[in-house]
Amino acid sequence: MYRVLCAALVAVAMGGCSSIIEGTSQDIVVNTDPSGARCLFEREGRTIATVDPTPGVANIDKTKHDITIKCSKDGYEDAAYHNKSDVAAMTAGNLILGGGIGWVIDSASGADNKYDGSVFVTLKASK
Repeated sequence: MYRVLCAALVAVAMGGCSSIIEGTSQDIVVNTDPSGARCLFEREGRTIATVDPTPGVANIDKTKHDITIKCSKDGYEDAAYHNKSDVAAMTAGNLILGGGIGWVIDSASGADNKYDGSVFVTLKASK
């Protein structure tokens, strides 16, 4: 009985490992060529962050949904970068060490997701 109780406590303690180690938000650095552009971060049709002017950093909440970063600057054509939501490295550790409890916690908080942390967007001069 003691072993079962200890194992259960360890599983609960390990639950949410990505939440603790990687967090539920992430900084994304945006650089453009040329610099000085305005970039909007959009997810599911809503603007969630803005970098104005570039280069700059936006802190966004992590979710399973992708982000589109749309950049514009006078005299240049608009350009976009599709930042795909991917699985964070600690998710596998949660499943192996913490079982399903850790994965459920991290999935609910978004901590089991990640985005490209550095983005570079090139804008072409208007004709």
